[in-house]
Amino acid sequence: MAEIAKILVVDDEPSMREFLTILLNKSGYATRVAASGAEALGLLQQHSFDLIISDIRMPDLSGLALLENVKQQDLSIPVVLITAYASPEDAVLAMKNGAYDYITKPFKVDDILSVIKAALGSRQEKPPVKDRDSFAGIIGNSPEMLKIYDLVQRIGPTQANVLIYGESGTGKELVAQAIHQHSKVAANAFVPITCSAIPENLIESELFGHAKGSFTGAIANKIGLFELANNGSAFLDEIGELAPLIQTKLLRVLQEREFKKVGGTETIKVNVRIISATNKNLEEEVMAGRFREDLFYRLAVVPIRMPPLRERKGDVPLLVDHFLKKYSALFGKEVQQVSSYALKVLMDYDFPGNVRELENIVERGVALESSNIILPESLTLSGHRLGRTLGPDRTEEGATETTDHVAFDLGLEQYVTDIEKNLIRKALSRTNNSRMKAADLLKMSFRSFRYKAKKYNI
Repeated sequence: MAEIAKILVVDDEPSMREFLTILLNKSGYATRVAASGAEALGLLQQHSFDLIISDIRMPDLSGLALLENVKQQDLSIPVVLITAYASPEDAVLAMKNGAYDYITKPFKVDDILSVIKAALGSRQEKPPVKDRDSFAGIIGNSPEMLKIYDLVQRIGPTQANVLIYGESGTGKELVAQAIHQHSKVAANAFVPITCSAIPENLIESELFGHAKGSFTGAIANKIGLFELANNGSAFLDEIGELAPLIQTKLLRVLQEREFKKVGGTETIKVNVRIISATNKNLEEEVMAGRFREDLFYRLAVVPIRMPPLRERKGDVPLLVDHFLKKYSALFGKEVQQVSSYALKVLMDYDFPGNVRELENIVERGVALESSNIILPESLTLSGHRLGRTLGPDRTEEGATETTDHVAFDLGLEQYVTDIEKNLIRKALSRTNNSRMKAADLLKMSFRSFRYKAKKYNI
């Protein structure tokens, strides 16, 4: 016998609580009610629920604030928000923060029952994303990334167009690929194109194709991105760079699902989901008259903001480990970890180039390192190689300021321990693992060297 679904109804209007209770009980659901967001949070501490239905505008704690609290506790609980004061801003914010759906009052009974059924089904169909270290090739388990994973799972099966915001290097294309992988057309083509990488006079041909003889050099018919992506997904990266004429043609594809090739006369019908990305603020571009407002709203049915790496520093160790394994295998090395003070330096860094920059730092570190652990001198941040003691009587320029900073952060004992380990490993590396020669290099007795090596399990 199937377990009865438990639903929490949150609304400050007694009449709405009573109506939903009667409706849900008659439909076979177990229902509890709360007259405020604060009361709902108390019930959530005491009971488990399969679905939450909440009003948005409530005096003490809004439905959006309740949604945020719920998602911090359990991302898998679907939340349906209802309101009599519908606004596009609330709808966008609700979906971005993890709401399953957004319904305006007055609503039809059949409509809300349909949403409830779909929301409950979504929880059964998809695995929880909480505590994952990765998702569809994306590395991270910070709260910011878990929200994105959850959103991708919910919007993937739909045909909604998606606009991904974010600074360069945050992983926008990986999220676009994840959306396609979770769509109903995952087996069909995912066709990416970077709009800024193609000269303005050629971008139209790349997107829509061209007919033979339509311009100088058009020696044959060409199939464009939209035709290649038919019944699949097209990813338009850096879409904010499109010229006004191309924006107009793209709008027609979105509205009419059809286009003509450059120089062609035949109308080509397509069914393509558009996933676009930008590192610009398109709303500001619209206000400045550089981007069509109607196109913006067609593209941004579901907006996703990719957080910069500085806003999800908890993911840095996971990313470092992932890139270490990747480049150790690629370069045929056995670099297995990053030293504690090298990781501390990375955690203190803001990464203006985001995940792409971190990958570049680790790749370079693996390439430069001669031991099985990445040390600070193998790290290069913003083009500056970190100074660090390299031997008993040799330092790189600028070492004192950086090493002092790390010593104060880690504590003297830990810092000295790491320095000793570092020097012993380097000495062994330079002497082909001869302990006698390594001891001589470090101006130590063999007995002392052997004691230190044993102490540090080297």
